[in-house]
Amino acid sequence: MSEFLNSPILPSLLALVSVSMAAYVILDFAGYVSSRYRARFLEEATLELDDVLIQMPAGRILDLSLGLSALAFLLTMLVTSIGNPGGWRAGLVVGGALAVGAFLLPRKVLKILRKRRLQKFNLQLEDALGSISSALKAGFSINQALEEVASENRHPISVEFRLLLQEIQLGVPLEQALENMNRRLGSDDFELVTTAIITARQTGGELTTTLERLAALIRERVRINGKLSSMTAMGRMQAGVIALMPPLLLLGMYKVTPEVTSAAFHTTLGYLMLATAAVLIGVGYLIIRKITTIDV
Repeated sequence: MSEFLNSPILPSLLALVSVSMAAYVILDFAGYVSSRYRARFLEEATLELDDVLIQMPAGRILDLSLGLSALAFLLTMLVTSIGNPGGWRAGLVVGGALAVGAFLLPRKVLKILRKRRLQKFNLQLEDALGSISSALKAGFSINQALEEVASENRHPISVEFRLLLQEIQLGVPLEQALENMNRRLGSDDFELVTTAIITARQTGGELTTTLERLAALIRERVRINGKLSSMTAMGRMQAGVIALMPPLLLLGMYKVTPEVTSAAFHTTLGYLMLATAAVLIGVGYLIIRKITTIDV
């Protein structure tokens, strides 16, 4: 027994048990985080797909994100390793960054589509309010006035008003249907319209005059937003140029004079410098975008 306790077998067994338990804990935690992130990813992707009215399972977006991420990483490794046996180290750094960007790309596209759809809806809302006000002056009910907008066949506002009318026809009160539409769109302009219609129905106020004033307000907001967008266009372009210039310069120097930049891809200090530079570039880009984003 004493020989067994004094032999190197016991420490080796204890070390094996410790490493196994630590690996189990790490893998279990990683599985928990992965499952939570997957559930959150699918939930947010489902809402984004519903917002842009795309009939696609949210799981396809996750599969597409993973596929693009793996493809970007493999292509980067191939490009950096061909003709350069030591280029796989640089490929790991660059490929990892591109893989993360490629994973986020499908969700980013959905957000851009949702933003453009919302902007188009806000632009069409002014004319829609004019149509509703004219219909009310002609003696139509509020539901009939909404049907006039839904029948104009202008995407996306007609589609949204058709969904609104479908809820009303299924027995949902007009106030609740408007609130559902407002929550689905997330439009500040339509929130004003929803509040005006609900208040007018509850207090018996003059809805036509209110809608005409809202149309004028929305027209002015669209004009100011357009002017601000044109004034900040240069700043947004500068943010993109500033963010892209350092990695492009580094890539060019690596291809032209690899001995100058070899330390950045072959040493621990170089990796830390690259990571720090990437974080600082990202923070600078976000700060410039924040400065050039003005809410009206």
